[in-house]
Amino acid sequence: MSTRTKVGWIVVLIAILAAAVLVTVLAQTKAAVPVPQDKLALADDEVKQLLLLMDTDNNGKISKQEWMRFMDAEFERLDKDKSGQLDVKELAQSKFRVSHFTSVGK
Repeated sequence: MSTRTKVGWIVVLIAILAAAVLVTVLAQTKAAVPVPQDKLALADDEVKQLLLLMDTDNNGKISKQEWMRFMDAEFERLDKDKSGQLDVKELAQSKFRVSHFTSVGK
């Protein structure tokens, strides 16, 4: 597998991890447990939150440049030893911090 392919998979993995953690964080901050018919509405809110985190020009859309800045910042945050690579330990110890992303791309 080429280095470029590996990097691509790492970016995809980080995106999935970030989305999963965001879903968990948002679900835990809900005052009431949603009833089953509210799951779609809850997902819409989570997607909106993710959009707000990445949409630095506030146009309601995420450009490739905004996506890449977001993912680059997330990678840098996770790469504790600054090796330019993420290992299992760094991924396992990662904690999602919403406040970290408020300055991404600005």
